[in-house]
Amino acid sequence: MKRRVVVTGLGAVTSIGIGKDNFLEGLYEGRSGISRISLFDPAEFSVQIAGEVKDFNPEDYFDKKEIRRLDRVEEFAFVAAKEAIEDSGLDVESEDKERIGVYVTSGIGGLTSLSEQFNVLKERGPRRVSPFLITQLIIDAIPAYIALQYGFKGATLSAVAACASATQTIGEAMLAIQRGDLDVIVAGGADAPIVELAVAAFASMRALSKRNDSPETASRPFDKTRDGFVMGEGSGILVLEELEHAKKRGAHIYAELAGYGTTTDAYHTTAPDPTVTQIKRSMLMAIESAGVDKNDIDYINAHGTSTPLNDKYETKAIKEIFGDRAYQIPVSSTKSMIGHLLGASGAAESVATVLTIDKGIIFPTINYSEPDPECDLDYVPNKPREKEVHVALKNSFGFGGHNVSLIFKKFKD
Repeated sequence: MKRRVVVTGLGAVTSIGIGKDNFLEGLYEGRSGISRISLFDPAEFSVQIAGEVKDFNPEDYFDKKEIRRLDRVEEFAFVAAKEAIEDSGLDVESEDKERIGVYVTSGIGGLTSLSEQFNVLKERGPRRVSPFLITQLIIDAIPAYIALQYGFKGATLSAVAACASATQTIGEAMLAIQRGDLDVIVAGGADAPIVELAVAAFASMRALSKRNDSPETASRPFDKTRDGFVMGEGSGILVLEELEHAKKRGAHIYAELAGYGTTTDAYHTTAPDPTVTQIKRSMLMAIESAGVDKNDIDYINAHGTSTPLNDKYETKAIKEIFGDRAYQIPVSSTKSMIGHLLGASGAAESVATVLTIDKGIIFPTINYSEPDPECDLDYVPNKPREKEVHVALKNSFGFGGHNVSLIFKKFKD
């Protein structure tokens, strides 16, 4: 039999709050973290808004020497990981560190450092480029840094699947614990893409909302007037643990991670497949691997990007799987509040999903004001809802046709 995997720790760094409690408060308030970009002057850009992590001072967490060595994305990941590990109550020094792994990823990696050092190269020459650039840039340096700080010697992994990266990494962590490879895995993702080059590139793709005059209402998943996603930044981390290991040390169990499915459209580099065949298959694979029936699903944390096609096709897939019952399942989008954290989005949203199960309150999809006939499900518009959630489906989709789904369950011994 597969070993059971539970969630025992949570950490978050987002535009609506640093720390899981502040994140949770922001979710239930329906607070928007979207504002005019302050990390650079966006005056010449067609897109001038993003979900920045506010009041994040690296000196609160790292000494000055360490700050010079780290990219913003590594800082986010470590702060969230530290919180999650402390939240789990794990006595790190008494554990077998060879049985603890770190599966943390990013969609793009250290863009801040790359942008800065490219300018150094052009303005000051090759000899002035930082020797730390490579470890600031590469994605697998993120879990390596966390492992180094705690001495964790189990496997490290960064699955990169565009905007489904963290969700896939969490799924792979679940499988590793189920197989018996590891007992504990610090899992999730981080991204810090709000730099000039990335904003310009995504804007050129026409992927981003241009509601510069109303940042707080720009991310509006499933609303008829949606015009693109809003870039966000931050991190979400979960401590995943084998059930008996967690019980033995008396850990608080937030939820059980029971299912994982992943597929590829093989259709287009950016657009989702209109047939939604592989989106549906990833969802059904997760449901089957969790050992639940599709009729057990009583909440869906959507990918919900606020783009015209993604929201339409995710809705279509849900309706084709669940039939008439689709209209009875609450669906909400975390991105309506924090924007799209790219590769880290599924991690922050998994934290939100677990908190929904733990607290019995479904957070809203904010900025939902004008119904779309093609997006006609229950999106929990604008206000939170008290509801006991037993089985939640979490979806993430990414450029390149990546589709990943997870199943979280209320824990029952």
